[in-house]
Amino acid sequence: MGSASEASASETGGPVPRLRLDELLDELQARLDAARGTRDRVHSLLEAVLAVGRDLELDQALKHIVEAAVTLVDAEYGALGVIGEDQWLSRFIPVGVTDEQVRMIGSLPAGHGLLGELIRRPEPLRIPRISDHPAAYGFPANHPPMRTFLGVPIRIRDRVFGNLYLTEKRGGGEFDAEDESVLATLAVAAGVAIDNARLYDRARQRQRWLEASAEVTSSLLSGSAEQDVLDLLLARAAEIAHADLAVVALPLPDTAELEVRIAVGLGAEEHRGLVLPVEGSFVGAAVRTGGLVVSPDVQRDPRTAVGPPRWEGLGTAVAVPIGTTERGIRGVLMLARAAGAPLFDEGESGPLLGFAGQAAVAMELAERRRDSEQVALLRERDRIARDLHDLAIQRLFATGMTLQGATRFIEHPEATDRVLRAIDDLDETARTIRATIFGLRLRDTGPAAAGLRTRLVEVVERASRALGFSPALRMSGLLDVTVPADIADAAVAVLEEALSNAARHAKARSVEASVTAGSNLELTVTDDGVGLPEGGRRSGLVNLADRATALGGTFTARARPEGGTELHWRVPLPQA
Repeated sequence: MGSASEASASETGGPVPRLRLDELLDELQARLDAARGTRDRVHSLLEAVLAVGRDLELDQALKHIVEAAVTLVDAEYGALGVIGEDQWLSRFIPVGVTDEQVRMIGSLPAGHGLLGELIRRPEPLRIPRISDHPAAYGFPANHPPMRTFLGVPIRIRDRVFGNLYLTEKRGGGEFDAEDESVLATLAVAAGVAIDNARLYDRARQRQRWLEASAEVTSSLLSGSAEQDVLDLLLARAAEIAHADLAVVALPLPDTAELEVRIAVGLGAEEHRGLVLPVEGSFVGAAVRTGGLVVSPDVQRDPRTAVGPPRWEGLGTAVAVPIGTTERGIRGVLMLARAAGAPLFDEGESGPLLGFAGQAAVAMELAERRRDSEQVALLRERDRIARDLHDLAIQRLFATGMTLQGATRFIEHPEATDRVLRAIDDLDETARTIRATIFGLRLRDTGPAAAGLRTRLVEVVERASRALGFSPALRMSGLLDVTVPADIADAAVAVLEEALSNAARHAKARSVEASVTAGSNLELTVTDDGVGLPEGGRRSGLVNLADRATALGGTFTARARPEGGTELHWRVPLPQA
């Protein structure tokens, strides 16, 4: 009976089978929910991969990768650390921490402790409690509390680019194996996205370097002054390389030294005007090797020990020669970034070397062009000299002889005197033209090679290095013909002393010099600086006055009404 009733209960779906069916249905539902969750997570992962793959801007791509990682593993905080050439973190991009919190924490991590563990051992790392790991040694002040940790490396072509760091699983749980798998998959996609962004960035950089090279070349070949071209070269290099200090050093003739001609940016005043040896200096290393020189920390680099302390606040630096050892190095371009800024990597340094090489070629082409223009100028001067000799002087002589022959027909004494004075004027004009012809026919192998005009120009060029700009120079008269050697030597010394005073004491933004040869040699130098000091030392001015007195001339120094100083030096010239 009992057996029959049990059988009947089984057939009619009694309590026991219904319970098993409910369990099966619940298990099926759980599996469906898990499958749906996995599907949703896979979709989220695919969307994240597609999102980071669309970014071509490197900074934007790095930021999106961290944001996607935080979302995928449901973490509260995340960061991406970029590993530099020195195996420390060169960049650190945090997510989940406010700007105010970052400011209060202070310096971003460099790769010590637990973060450095992934640099030393680039394998996925999952920790339920950060404080329990032997590499952990606590957080800095004002840092938000963090307990759980998950980190994976990001590889680009078998090289570790950086690491993804995730902390604080939301809801108080721990990161699991699935989180690790999802994050590792994202890291693979991130490596591809970062590589694409870097290639795009390098292509853009190369384009900008090419455009800058074209601009420098065009400026040189259009006849711009060398100082202006160097200023342009420096500005473009600093802008493209994101440098905080930019320096151009030029070799000094007949020495093994370099002079810092231009310096702009952080601490530029300490660099400008320095004379450094080729042996033992950072810029000199670029000359010695004939190639690119990089320092991860220029403050501690032994090659920067020469000269006064001047590297405070600076970090990575690069120096590259302008030109090659075979063709002659024309200078050195040095760029430095502030401490804590990213290192100069190979992708940035390579185009810089090409840019400097193109600039050197452009400078050589400009020099050749100036030489050809000088040859053309000398030929034109020869033609003018021939025309003056063959035409103008002959006609003056003929006119003079005609007038001289006509005097015997003039009866009025006053008219005769006027004609004779006109004949004297014609003789004086002929002598002046002859002196002009002599000056036009001078060559670089003749007196003009050390002529007064050339020497005065050289003085101004040397002074521009100390002043930081090129003084204006105006010259008139037959300086190379009518000025004796002793007066020429004195004039060169006077101009050199006057420009040196302006550079050391005047704090001027512009200086003008004028040299005129007539019956006197007159030299005037004006500036817009601070003016003459009251009761200050004037030994330099005394020297200028002594030189004028020794040659029978005068010297005056006065404050200009509009500000600045005017120096006037005048000595008589011997008359023919």
